Amino acid sequence: MDSQRSTHTITSHGLALARTHIHDWLILSLLLTIMIILSIVHPFNRYVGKDMMTDLKYPMKDSTIPFWTVPLYAVFLPMAVFLGFYRLRRDVYDLHHAVLGLLFSVFITGVITEAIKDAVGRPRPDFFWRCFPDGKDLYDQWGDAICHGDIDVIRQGHKSFPSGHSSWSFSGLGFLSLYLSGKIKAFDREGHAAKLCIVFFPLLVACLVAISRVDNYRHHWQDVIGGGLIGITMAVFCYLQFFAPPYHSEGWGPYAFFQALESSCATTQVSGLPPSHNPSRDTVGQVEIGQCGVGRGNNSVMVCSFEGSDMSLDDLESGKR
Repeated sequence: MDSQRSTHTITSHGLALARTHIHDWLILSLLLTIMIILSIVHPFNRYVGKDMMTDLKYPMKDSTIPFWTVPLYAVFLPMAVFLGFYRLRRDVYDLHHAVLGLLFSVFITGVITEAIKDAVGRPRPDFFWRCFPDGKDLYDQWGDAICHGDIDVIRQGHKSFPSGHSSWSFSGLGFLSLYLSGKIKAFDREGHAAKLCIVFFPLLVACLVAISRVDNYRHHWQDVIGGGLIGITMAVFCYLQFFAPPYHSEGWGPYAFFQALESSCATTQVSGLPPSHNPSRDTVGQVEIGQCGVGRGNNSVMVCSFEGSDMSLDDLESGKR
């Protein structure tokens, strides 16, 4: 990626880029607020009869992966990777859009997950001990459980489907997997299968987190599958909003990066070239705008052609012919 080093840094383009996407950051704030509210709302109090308790008597165990660790590996770890690539390429478009896409993926997933949890109200596998911590069960005339445990513990006991750990893990780490596959050009048709190990590793971590939720009797197997599908779907949608598919020739960079290069190329051609000497055009100062394109090779980022001459990215950034 050294040959594709950019000069769009945080200092030179960061403020303008943030202003351009200020509405996106406001929407993110709104999504975060909605997610917090939905997590506080009491879920649907689903009927839980005595005959249903047979599958809900698993012991209450501590989580192998506490919830406070989920943002660390699903949000901050990918951001650290984004910063690492920024140090290599100095491309603020890549950094900004990667962070923005990741947060959209995680927050939209969080809103969807919490909304479904509240609407479904499915009891967790350890619901019996949440409802009856002393082991003495009690039911009303309809056969519904009359819980006498801690209210907050019971409320969380009705939030089994879908798994929040699974959805967050696949949304964050799934986005990271797509990002890495584009950066290392995993699908460049050169047959380097070792690249797939890098691509699949974040997904493996997400799978292990999901499995831990079943092992800890916090979720049923349907819960983690549903959460995983929600997370990976949001990751794909949000990634493609800012980046080309990883198998694309421009998959190593965000759309905004190539758009900025095309804009720089066109501006340089208009402002940096002398007037046309075509005898059929006598207008002083008139120039012909040649073709401007983005290089698809590994060693060229962009080449601007004007009447047989070529401009490299370094020439464009320095304003030279």
